[in-house]
Amino acid sequence: MVAGNQGRGHPGAIAIDFEALARGAGDAIVVADAEGRILFWNAAAERIFGFSADEALGASLDLIIPARYRERHWSGFRAVMQTGVTRYGAEVLRVPAVHKDRRSLSIAFTVCLLPGADGKPAAIAAFVRDDTARWQEERELRRRVAELERKRRLG
Repeated sequence: MVAGNQGRGHPGAIAIDFEALARGAGDAIVVADAEGRILFWNAAAERIFGFSADEALGASLDLIIPARYRERHWSGFRAVMQTGVTRYGAEVLRVPAVHKDRRSLSIAFTVCLLPGADGKPAAIAAFVRDDTARWQEERELRRRVAELERKRRLG
C-alpha cells in the first residue's frame, strides 16, 4: 500500500493502494516509456482496445494508433518527452484509435508525465475513454444539420 497525501492526519484516514486503483479504474490507463513502449495496461485498456496485458506490455503504442496518424503522433510524443510540456494534462484530446479486431475507435484522453530520477519525463500515462458512440452521434447530428441547411437553401 502507498499512502496518499489525502487523508493524512484526518480521522479515519486510509492508505491508498494506487496500483489497485489503477488496475480497477473504469477508464483505460496506459503508461508508455520515453520510446513509446507500453509499461502498464489495465483491465479497462483490455476492454476498450481488445489486447490483453500480455499482448500490450512491451509493445509500441503503434498497437492502437491507426497507421495514417502515426507520424503525427510520434512527432507530438517526442516533443512532449523532450520538453516536458503538454497541454493535454487538463485539456481532453480526442483522436482516432484502433481496436485489436481492426475496427476504428474514437478515444478521449488526458495525460500525466512521469519524471525519472533526473526530473525529466521518463514515461507518460494516458487516461483513456472510448468516445466512439459520442463521436458517431455528433457525426449523425452534423449530417442532419447539413441536410436541413441544404433543404433550406433549395426550398
